[in-house]
Amino acid sequence: MSTTHSPAKAIPAPRRKRATPLAFALAATFVSGTALGCACGCGVFDVGTGAMFPEGSGGVLFTEADFMDQNQNWSGRSRASPDNNDDKEIKTQFYSVGAQYMFNRSWGVQIDVPYWNRNFTTTDDSGNPVSFQHSAIGDIRLRGIYSGFSPDMSTGVTFGVKLATGDSTFVNFDPDTEIGSGSTDLLLGAYHLGTLTSDGAWNYFVRAQWQEPIRSKEVYRPGAEVIGVVGTYFRGWSSPAGARVVPVIQLTGAYRGHDGGTMGLPTDSGYTRLIATPGLEVDVGQVHVYVEAGYAFYNNMRGNQLVAKQLYKINLSYGF
Repeated sequence: MSTTHSPAKAIPAPRRKRATPLAFALAATFVSGTALGCACGCGVFDVGTGAMFPEGSGGVLFTEADFMDQNQNWSGRSRASPDNNDDKEIKTQFYSVGAQYMFNRSWGVQIDVPYWNRNFTTTDDSGNPVSFQHSAIGDIRLRGIYSGFSPDMSTGVTFGVKLATGDSTFVNFDPDTEIGSGSTDLLLGAYHLGTLTSDGAWNYFVRAQWQEPIRSKEVYRPGAEVIGVVGTYFRGWSSPAGARVVPVIQLTGAYRGHDGGTMGLPTDSGYTRLIATPGLEVDVGQVHVYVEAGYAFYNNMRGNQLVAKQLYKINLSYGF
């Protein structure tokens, strides 16, 4: 089927154990919680503002919810007739829980465990619309973190794997709509934080991640994906009660290669997307709440693919 689902401040001295503000946005936390298993751009959740940028030893626990409704058919750089695509809608709620722990100022680990609820509407052999719903654990991600390039921990790299733990055998879904991709993927990423103004009020961050399947099923091999993010945020306003409000804006670019395998549909997979994402974080002590809404303003889709124009996220984290 032709479908696609289509993811700073000046760092202080080593004294705090929690993640910095913007610790959990996307694509958030070096893994947006949504372990990817779709050829759809879910990866934009995985590289968001919330990189859990570490700033000292200690840990962070988080939970996240994301929502994406792919209900527009696109071909190339423009919207196309729904009649050109047998698939009509892919509506997904992504949930995840996870943790990051920095053993010291240089080394840390992270785990993300996702759970997806997906409703898939397509057409049967008679051309009639049919819908299928499925919920299951997704593909778990394990990562290592190295942030020892400089004393302020402003630059780091991540490395790890996406495991084939998600369900990739639901009979009513196509391989590219399954909750699990059925593949084991290599994950490599990097990030950098910096200040834009001398008073440290305005800050920036850049991130990138490469995901490459290294083991997959014969019937389906998801395309490799590269995602980059550049963003800025204002240090925020503090209330008399001690809460801090931090506005964020980021731009995400995603490139995905075509799928492979006997059921991979290479002519209807692969894309380039640009997404603008305003967000807001509220910090109260060690608790952080982050919300964002992403708006895709550029799509270049190979063949006919279902696209979500908006993407939504909410993340709750606790540092210890």
